[in-house]
Amino acid sequence: MTGRPTFEDFEALGFRVGTVLRAEMNDGARDPGYQLWIDLGDEEAVQSSAKITDLYKVEDLVGRQVVVVTGFEPIRVGGFRSDVLVIGALTSNGVVLVEPDTHVEPGTVIS
Repeated sequence: MTGRPTFEDFEALGFRVGTVLRAEMNDGARDPGYQLWIDLGDEEAVQSSAKITDLYKVEDLVGRQVVVVTGFEPIRVGGFRSDVLVIGALTSNGVVLVEPDTHVEPGTVIS
């Protein structure tokens, strides 16, 4: 893609709420990060590598709901397949996860 993204580029992406099922350190990543397995309400969990170690511990993440972006081709981060992008706010203290303020079903679409 060259230039600015188009509305069609944006429409190709999806924004959904998922529930973290499992979290581990991604020891193969260049920067400290976690390997996450996320339930989006589909048959299989999706995976994401997330650099959120400044403010979150592994035990803080399991059961937490997160907002993810879908529609990207999977990439490998430190040898780990990352299917989705976990959304967070970049602060001077680290990434603060974006999450719904009330529990919703895994896979709920963000509109």
